[in-house]
Amino acid sequence: MKKELAVVLLSSGMDSAVCASVAKEQYRLAFLHVQYGQKSAAKELKHFQKLCEFFRPEKILIAEAPFLKKIGGSSLTVEDLPIPEDEEGGIPSTYVPFRNGIFLSIAASWAEVISAKKIFIGVNQVDFSGYPDCRASFIEAFNQAIKEGTKPETQIEIEAPLLNLSKKEIVLLGVKLGTPFELTWSCYKDTEVACGRCASCKLRLKAFREAGVEDPIPYQRK
Repeated sequence: MKKELAVVLLSSGMDSAVCASVAKEQYRLAFLHVQYGQKSAAKELKHFQKLCEFFRPEKILIAEAPFLKKIGGSSLTVEDLPIPEDEEGGIPSTYVPFRNGIFLSIAASWAEVISAKKIFIGVNQVDFSGYPDCRASFIEAFNQAIKEGTKPETQIEIEAPLLNLSKKEIVLLGVKLGTPFELTWSCYKDTEVACGRCASCKLRLKAFREAGVEDPIPYQRK
């Protein structure tokens, strides 16, 4: 029996790559990547393409959402807002307003057209930056929105397999599933080598260290 199709939101980061590995276990793959004017856009696209070569999805969609850069409000998209290297209180400046809601809307639209049954997203609410659109309640609410806003015969469900895992557990799961961490890019900055200083790099380095696994990508500073 032929496997059902699943849309995987793939940024190029560690979490989304592990999420793709999980989806591959049970589904045929359709990869969705969104360019939204983020500072690391060029690097993310390059590594997304490398991941596509590895996973060989049946379908690929690279969507553009430049309005997120125009809306602003995030140090990931506003040029004169520096990406912080120290921990911030409350919701960090790297939060892109309702980004996951927008990405999931694109994914749901595409999934309905290509008859995909699942949407995989690598959000995590354990070791995360505090983004409100990475929580279980958000995923639950969005599943209901998809149900209400699509054709009666459409059956699409969001899967967030990493939601309640620590970053250490995500690394170990990726190792178990053969995730190509060497092809991923987690840094918030568009640099030749990952900075090792931004919040994303620090979370990643900490995860690999706690897992007792060598991170295969180079850093300016560890």
